[in-house]
Parts: sequence; structure tokens; C-alpha cells
Amino acid sequence: MSSPASTARIPGLGMLRETGRLFALGLDVARGVFQRPFQFREFIQQAWFIASVTILPTALVAIPFGAVISMQFGSLAKQLGAQSYTGAGSVLATVQQASPLVVALLVAGAGGSAICADIGARTIREEIDAMEVLGVSAVQRLVVPRVLACMFVAVLLNGMVSVIGVLGGYFFNVVLQDGTPGAYLASFSALAQLSDLWIGEIKALIFGFIAAVVAAYRGLNPPPGPKGVGDAVNQSVVITFLLLFVVNTVITLIYLQLVPSKLD
Repeated sequence: MSSPASTARIPGLGMLRETGRLFALGLDVARGVFQRPFQFREFIQQAWFIASVTILPTALVAIPFGAVISMQFGSLAKQLGAQSYTGAGSVLATVQQASPLVVALLVAGAGGSAICADIGARTIREEIDAMEVLGVSAVQRLVVPRVLACMFVAVLLNGMVSVIGVLGGYFFNVVLQDGTPGAYLASFSALAQLSDLWIGEIKALIFGFIAAVVAAYRGLNPPPGPKGVGDAVNQSVVITFLLLFVVNTVITLIYLQLVPSKLD
């Protein structure tokens, strides 16, 4: 039978333990959503704060994102003689891929870092321990409303980014690349379908959940001292970014397998 010291030296065991604790927190949050009392006031405050720090950066990032995608796809379609499909390609790329990722990165970078710093500061001041001693669940009181706020704001921002990205792509394709407005809209209506919008919103919802859970987990388990809170914030942002790209790949593969294209 191996001792705890020898077990701790097993490569990768610490990472597996941290991953398990992160998944356990995610399950606790999912269960806590349906428990009462629900912290509605905390949810409103957190949603307003996250929206206030992410709306303007998200809008500013959405315009060049839509422009770059539209111009790049338009240039490629022109070389291949498929300019009539520029609208569909740029719009689908924006709605399905670019918009959820932009929203997730900004929500994780702005909202997630604030959540991690807030909960981390409470942890090192032993407020979390005091809540547990008093019989108050820190997950139910602090984490659940913040996670739901991130998910709610991410879904709303995703709709905004989709609209701004599509309008920006239309402007740059029609005005700067001499595209035809009728062909742009016709190709979009011919190839796009409602499920393309739904998958973007579902991605934003899942990404908001991941960003908030990771931020809360690092805030509940920071390294010792005030410097540890700053390190936890950096770690939460990096971990969230890595998870988002992996999860986005998995969701995209599943969607392409389950949902047939409009031309099939």
C-alpha cells in the first residue's frame, strides 16, 4: 500500500485531483440552481456589473472581427469564382464561431477575473470559512448567482455580437470589396438556418458557465496571501481560455454530425 507522500509524487495526480474538484464544483453549482432560497438580488447586481464591464469592449471587438472574416472570405471566394456565397460564409462563420468565442473571452477576461478576485479576497480573509461555520453554503450564496449572471450576460452579448458582426461584414463586403447586396443576402438566406443561431447561443451559455465556474473555483482555492489572489486570477483566465477552445471544438463536431446542412 502506497503512502500519501509517495502518492503525491505520482506525475499528473495533482492535476487529476484539481480537475475532479473543478467538476465537483460545477455539479454543486448545477444542483444549487434549483435550491432555495435563490439569491435574486445578488444575481441582478452581478449581471449588471458583468454587463457594464463587457458591453463596450465586446462591441468594439465585434466590428473588426466581422470585418476581417468578411474581407478574408470575400477575397478567397473571389479567387475561386464563388462570390455569390460570400454572405453565407461570412455570416455563418461569425454567428457559429466568432461571436460565441469573442463573448466568452471577454466575459472570462473581465467578468471572470472580477469574480475570482472577489471570492479570492473573501477566502484569504476567512469569510468563506466563517460562512461555512454559520451553516451558510458559500456555493449557494456566492457562486450560483455569479455563474447564472455570467451565463445570462453571455447569451445577451452573443446576440449583440452576432448582429454587429453581420452588419459589419455586410458593410465591408459590399462597400470595400464591391460586393452585390442582393447576392450577399440571397446566399445567406439560402444556406443559413435557425439552428445556426441556436448553436451560437448554446455555445455562449456553456462558455459563460465554464468561465464563471473556473473563476469561482480558483477564487475558493487561491495560493496563500494577497499575491496568491492575483496568481489565482491569472490562472483562472488561462485555464478558461484553454477549456473554451477545447469545448468549442467538441460542440462544433457534434453539431456538424447531428444537424444536416440546408442543402442536404
